[in-house]
Amino acid sequence: MHGDRLRAPSRLHAFNRYEIKYLIDVDQVDRLREEIERRLDRDRHCPEEGYSIWSTYYDTRRLRFYWEKIEGLKFRRKLRIRHYGDRFAATAETPVYVEIKQRVNKVTQKRRVRLPYAEALALCDRRQMVESDSQPFVEEVLDLVSRLDLGATAMTGYTRHAYVGRDADLGLRVTFDRRIRGRDRDFDLAAQAENRLIVPARKAIVEVKANERVPYWFTDLAAAQNLQVVRVSKYCQSVEAYGLVPRSIFHISDDHHADAHRPAYLKV
Repeated sequence: MHGDRLRAPSRLHAFNRYEIKYLIDVDQVDRLREEIERRLDRDRHCPEEGYSIWSTYYDTRRLRFYWEKIEGLKFRRKLRIRHYGDRFAATAETPVYVEIKQRVNKVTQKRRVRLPYAEALALCDRRQMVESDSQPFVEEVLDLVSRLDLGATAMTGYTRHAYVGRDADLGLRVTFDRRIRGRDRDFDLAAQAENRLIVPARKAIVEVKANERVPYWFTDLAAAQNLQVVRVSKYCQSVEAYGLVPRSIFHISDDHHADAHRPAYLKV
């Protein structure tokens, strides 16, 4: 992508980052957040209780993007529509993001454009051109869904707490995701659909995103807390949880009985 496009006034947002993910027990979250809050600021969009993120992922009939992730290709990508906030309040005019997230070697690149929900669906589901001040990106999305015959495949949702760096840590972002759930049908955001927990309820995912490298203080904190790096994708978890493919070696399964008394399906 050309640098002049990034500098021009546009609703297209682009990010290049290194990402590391950790799987932790939920009873570690509060303690780890206390440590994080000593060095980072809470994201200004994040209330005390966190916020919801819902994403609809698009893939080919043979799940090309899923397999690119599982096989660890150096270049891989995903297309999704992402919504922040209460999904039941979503209307045709609700702003959402159409995103292409791709991995090039070890760098994660994310490009996205903000559109009304109805226009995002027109673009990704019905393959109709929509008007945007980021027209080259919209054209790229339309080409991708048309050329690869992409369709909505899985949805994920979770509650997130987010922190951003300050001073020497500018560009650093740390997020905590809990109640990670999904579904494989009824992809309308406001649908009265049931969602299955796709990561065990007692687990949370911590994501660390940095422009250049993760600071030493965080790697030291991770070592002190005995945090384990994992290779996990919420999209892949959802695909596997619904049996669209056999579970991979990367699947986070509930192999204990601690959650047996908890409901497997959630309405929210």
